[in-house]
Amino acid sequence: MSKKWFAAPYLLWSVGFIIIPLLMIFFYGLTDRSGAFTLENVVAILSPEHSKALVLSLLLSLASTVICLLLAYPLAMILNKHHLGRGSFIVFLFILPMWMNFLLRTLAWQTLLEKTGVINSVLSALHLPALDIINTPYAIVLGMVYNFLPFMVLPIYNVLVKIDENVINAARDLGANGVQTFFKIILPLSIPGVVSGITMVFVPAMTTFVISTLLGGSKILLIGNVIEQEFTQGNNWNLGSGLSLVLMVFILVSMAFVMKYDREGEGGMF
Repeated sequence: MSKKWFAAPYLLWSVGFIIIPLLMIFFYGLTDRSGAFTLENVVAILSPEHSKALVLSLLLSLASTVICLLLAYPLAMILNKHHLGRGSFIVFLFILPMWMNFLLRTLAWQTLLEKTGVINSVLSALHLPALDIINTPYAIVLGMVYNFLPFMVLPIYNVLVKIDENVINAARDLGANGVQTFFKIILPLSIPGVVSGITMVFVPAMTTFVISTLLGGSKILLIGNVIEQEFTQGNNWNLGSGLSLVLMVFILVSMAFVMKYDREGEGGMF
């Protein structure tokens, strides 16, 4: 019993910064300004403005997740092929950007992509056409891919490292070629990492508002921007909380997805 008291700080942290805020979101989301119960704040997601922002958020987050997966899986296989340990310098380079401030990383891309930015200055010096993607959905997807790519690489790499090479060698001894070995052995065994990576990229991409604000120039509203504006500009905590409850549905679905395909937590970050 004495050892259980060591969990008291974590319990207090969870209550103060997880449970209580969630209860507040539920309270405001299911009540109006007078405190009366209502579902209007949740149903408001069906309005043209909010549904458009939700659909756009889904499309951009799905696009960024697919791109991250296509980039991360080959990269994780290359890292695994060279037998780089979890403490290697190259793996450290993928973890390093995660230690930097998220806002600073996004501001850096804003400086690079703007019309008079670094990239266009270099292109102009080389007499090449300017790159005009700032304040477009392409810039938002680029920012999402850059910021969330490590969250896709590390879970997949963590699973690939755990695959016993004897299993792969046995498949080859039985006559399987490289393609068959990948689709019959490597890919099925790496599904926990893939599922974890997809979840860790899709959920923050779905809920982000900083990337779309800076790289979209506040011209492209995602559902995260709508919720943020309801809290900060409209001072409508009820509507903002109601829309947040809708996003919680996607988070719960993602958590259920992970629990189904990664029950043992093999696709963790480390």
